[in-house]
Amino acid sequence: MIANSNLFSRPSKDRAWNISRRVTQIMSTGPYIRAVKIRALLTLLLLLSVSAMAEDWPEFRGPTEQGISTERGLPLTWSESNNVKWKTAIPGRGWSSPAILGDRIWLTTATDGGKSLRAICVDRNSGGIVRDVEVFKLKNAGPINGKNSHASPTPVLEGDRVYLHFGARGTACITQSGDVVWKTRLDYDNGQHGPGGSPVLYDDLLIVSCDGQDIQFVVALDKATGKTRWRKLRTGFQAYTTPLVVRRPEGDQIISPGAFRAIAYDPRTGKELWEVRYGEGFSNVPRPVYGNGLVYICTGFQEPSLMAVRIDGHGDVTRSHVAWDVKRGVPLTPSPLLVGDDLYFISDNGIAACLDSKTGKEYWHARIGGGHSASPIYADGRIYFLSEEGESVVIAPGKEFRALARNQVDGMTLASMAVSGGSIFIRSQTHLYRLMQ
Repeated sequence: MIANSNLFSRPSKDRAWNISRRVTQIMSTGPYIRAVKIRALLTLLLLLSVSAMAEDWPEFRGPTEQGISTERGLPLTWSESNNVKWKTAIPGRGWSSPAILGDRIWLTTATDGGKSLRAICVDRNSGGIVRDVEVFKLKNAGPINGKNSHASPTPVLEGDRVYLHFGARGTACITQSGDVVWKTRLDYDNGQHGPGGSPVLYDDLLIVSCDGQDIQFVVALDKATGKTRWRKLRTGFQAYTTPLVVRRPEGDQIISPGAFRAIAYDPRTGKELWEVRYGEGFSNVPRPVYGNGLVYICTGFQEPSLMAVRIDGHGDVTRSHVAWDVKRGVPLTPSPLLVGDDLYFISDNGIAACLDSKTGKEYWHARIGGGHSASPIYADGRIYFLSEEGESVVIAPGKEFRALARNQVDGMTLASMAVSGGSIFIRSQTHLYRLMQ
């Protein structure tokens, strides 16, 4: 009874006041009743503390932007009949990953043949849909790649705000209640493939890479109003990447790969700090990862490679700051994963690999099967890969390949996993799953 108390839905100050009042009420009762109620109150406090300690997953690739979670007690195995807390049908079609803040999970989806672009909010505890907001209504959805959707960029959550990006079709901010704060359209053409890259927050800015078929630029919007604060044109072709924020004492950077080159910007002003070129690589998708003074960049189609670039340079650093690059088994879609000094990645056709992140030396590669679009994650001391066919392969990190489990859910799974509250969240083509022990 107490576990369903309204204490769970109140702000923290109200919770403290209610708990204090409850203690006073309990102490005024008889010994037996008092003992029973104290046990119930302790159970409630334990549940509240667990809820408070749950790590959020507020954007694409989580709180570090790099697919790393500190959560523990996650399931190793699951199936349609095992370790599924709930499974909720999501209307429409979308490949945005779950973004989680507290007990609210936000996704985007497109209905009416892609003409209704929507934000969906699911309650983490019950799996029920609590918000279904139409953000943009289009007359014509436009072209789309068969594997893509009109709602593939992942939302970004901060406080009461939900930041949404549907590529060239629109960018918006709404409240957790579903009220629209602002909307804008960024002037570029997604081309024949549709939207891809997700936005990222930096202080009071929402930053988006807009590499269209016709024009390419990176833009910083005022997160309170949606107005443009800076916009930097760049030459190239289409790309679908998500920028990476790197915070460092020498000065912060936002690194945005695009066609033919990646550029690091001063996130406050848009000033170009350095760039690295990589020939004809374009249509990039993977988000970079950073560690040990190196940023790891996948160069995209045509000339795929994985480059490790030192980020302390200025201007064109192609000849001076590339520590190493590899071309074997490089992903075109999934992002790499950095765990300590080891760099993991998986190719689109299911070959996983582990390298020394400082030298590029290969420790192992192994075919785990399936097609892969989702980016791997590291959580609870394990690495989780998710194939497009709904199969998850769980491995132990290390310099030798060691598979721990293979798990299966129904349907296609192109969106990356999310982790929060002792649970793994997987979005399929039709459903959102909460998996927990």
